[in-house]
Amino acid sequence: MDVMPRWADVVLIPLISLALAAILSALVIVGIGEDPVAAVSLMVKGALGSTYGWGYTLYYATNFMFTGLAVSVAFHAKLFNIGGEGQAMLGGLGVAIACLYVPWPHWTLALIFASLAAALFGAAWAAIPAYLQARRGSHIVITTIMFNFIAAAVLNYMLVVVLRPKGAMDPASARFPEAVHLPSFQEMFSTADTALFRGAPANITFFVALAACVVVWLLIWRTRLGYEIRAYGHSETGARYAGISPFRITMIAMLISGALAGLMAINNVMGEAERLVLNATEGAGFIGIAVALMGRSHPFGVFLAAILFGFLYQGGAELALWTDIPRELIVVIQALVILFTGALDNMVRMPLERLFLRLRGGNG
Repeated sequence: MDVMPRWADVVLIPLISLALAAILSALVIVGIGEDPVAAVSLMVKGALGSTYGWGYTLYYATNFMFTGLAVSVAFHAKLFNIGGEGQAMLGGLGVAIACLYVPWPHWTLALIFASLAAALFGAAWAAIPAYLQARRGSHIVITTIMFNFIAAAVLNYMLVVVLRPKGAMDPASARFPEAVHLPSFQEMFSTADTALFRGAPANITFFVALAACVVVWLLIWRTRLGYEIRAYGHSETGARYAGISPFRITMIAMLISGALAGLMAINNVMGEAERLVLNATEGAGFIGIAVALMGRSHPFGVFLAAILFGFLYQGGAELALWTDIPRELIVVIQALVILFTGALDNMVRMPLERLFLRLRGGNG
């Protein structure tokens, strides 16, 4: 029997950890001579106070949902996939090839096949470290982080040598045809009288990310494969005894993880930039690790954590624009969130477990 109810593990512990990170962040802001209340107010107003701010917050959150889910699926098999950044880069290459070389008549068809291409490229990039781990014993952390650099080099070559239009100077592909442009929130939700989300990059991919959260929940908790992944993650020895193949689970978990990371490219490549550019991932693959940690590798927790980090990204941009608080402070806040939700998890968990044990004993 679990010491704590599931809701306390998924919701209460992250909330307390977040509160502790917020208190320390406020002290840091005071330390640099700024008003923490005014800073938080500006962040909330900039990220959530208008449809424009919400558009950017949800755009960033969409990226983090995909990469957070990618890390979460690997976590359930006790695999630490740090290669989401590179897998998302290669996913962008798949999107660009699908959008540039096939004359799609409408964005719906383009979205379906570009999503398949993104997932395939991301999964293929994750398959190599997975195989090295399963067959050769190479540590997944080392290989996935190395493959991020290899992916960056591959993408640079493709953009400079293969995909760059003739006569263009910047390392980027040609713009995608108008037929494959995804509907933005501005196009979807504005009316004849009111323009909503004007200029914000949020697009229909947000709903694809929500669907991915549901699919991952069904996979992990409602299928035999998901049970095998979780069983292997809890005990490799027990899983072997039950007839579960470590090689099969390692490969499948990493393929799914890489596919989810690759799907992020639908949002930032096809939905926002409408072409493939260098550094399009903007560190989202690494933020996905923090999102998965804070969300306890549960799709609903990942969704909430992605919204939070989207808020931090957009709110941090507003702070840097309108105050003397440096943009790097948001990195400090993110680091504090990661510290409390990851490395210092037991500092919050152990007192809560003792509290719930006392409550259970008292009720018994």
